[in-house]
Amino acid sequence: MKNRIMLVLLVCVAFLGFMGCDKLSAVNPAKKTEVKRSYTSGPVKGKVIARVNNIPITLEDISQEIEAFNASVPVDRPELKITTREQKVNYLKNEVVRRTLLYQNAMDRGLDRNAEVLDALDKAKMQLLVLELIKNETEKIDVTSKEIEEYYNTFKDQLKEPEERQIREIVVSSEQDAKDVLIQLLQGGDFATLAKDKSRSATSRQGGDLGFISKGKKFVQFDEVAFSDTLDVGRTSNIFKGPDGYYIIKLEAKKGGKQKSLSELWDDIKRGLTFLKQQQRIEELIGKLSRDAKIEIYEGEIK
Repeated sequence: MKNRIMLVLLVCVAFLGFMGCDKLSAVNPAKKTEVKRSYTSGPVKGKVIARVNNIPITLEDISQEIEAFNASVPVDRPELKITTREQKVNYLKNEVVRRTLLYQNAMDRGLDRNAEVLDALDKAKMQLLVLELIKNETEKIDVTSKEIEEYYNTFKDQLKEPEERQIREIVVSSEQDAKDVLIQLLQGGDFATLAKDKSRSATSRQGGDLGFISKGKKFVQFDEVAFSDTLDVGRTSNIFKGPDGYYIIKLEAKKGGKQKSLSELWDDIKRGLTFLKQQQRIEELIGKLSRDAKIEIYEGEIK
């Protein structure tokens, strides 16, 4: 929950950086509507590393904020992360302290009583409470070893690595043309040469070579033939009709299609089943709440 709040705070950090103020003395708000407040805090949890008008800043607070900031840094920009002691001290001075000063000044101006601010706070509070409720409802959900094994045994065929096949094709206009080509192939004709000479497909220049393809790259009839268990490497298919004419294909090579073991998929299956259980728990809760609630939706008012 704290990490989510830290991510919200990062928006403020980015805003302050955009302002370009690099010294604490740069904060100089108007004072004519200010009423100085006495800033006090409850018991401090953690090691205090700074105070701003009696508001403590703890090592734990800044560590969580920096952790959230670092998690948001793009993978290809690791140099932006805050890692050294000097960087942490600068972050404290140039971001956290400045933000706290601005927060205090906003309070002095009574902006915490602004209607738009109160509305935004209510919405943020709703979102945070919903997230916390979901966490409370789902954090103890677990998946048993038996459930993982049953899922694997049921769907292991679908859990194979995607199979790819290198296919050559010859496409001609009529069935008779296809029969003539097939006879030449059966008599020992070279598939690639015949593809260059006879095929009307754009792949004819490459001897009909489609390269390695997976299911779904062409059309249904093509997949049925190209990925048939009866079509062996080096063999040619029978004639079949497609959207561009009559086809003959040859299987040049296979790769992929390996059956992954249960141990290889264990963590992925567990995460997937856990997510499904969590979703089910929330749907059940929403269903119960909906049955006990009075819900009115005025669709006609939506423009």
